[in-house]
Amino acid sequence: MCKMSGQKTFTLSQVAQHRSKKDCWFVINGRVLDVTKFLDEHPAGGEVLVEVAGKDATREFSNIGHSKEAQNLLLKYQVGVLQGHAFNEADKNASFVESKHKEMSAFVIKDDDKMPKYQAFLEFVLPLLFTGFYFGYRYL
Repeated sequence: MCKMSGQKTFTLSQVAQHRSKKDCWFVINGRVLDVTKFLDEHPAGGEVLVEVAGKDATREFSNIGHSKEAQNLLLKYQVGVLQGHAFNEADKNASFVESKHKEMSAFVIKDDDKMPKYQAFLEFVLPLLFTGFYFGYRYL
């Protein structure tokens, strides 16, 4: 493990001074990020970023399951490294690569089980049928 050379070093207390919409910093995997300009572009909205501002947000970032593009985007907003954090060689040599897409892509997890067409039809029609019977019985 080695420290990233050429990067400004910050303490967590220094990062904690930047926790507003106008000045939003946090730490992910030892990288100090200034995401103030990214707040309006974040797919889930800027509020989720402001909630973790001034903190180490590594766990929150990992739990969401961000795409490779999102992980690469971290490098664009990096302003320094967290004091005392050690990086491996792959992290040390990482660089930001601009995406060809103008917007961030999202993914949806779908079940592999295919639903038969009649089942999908019944799930749509049966509630309508029962509602029709209920109102017919109730008001006639």
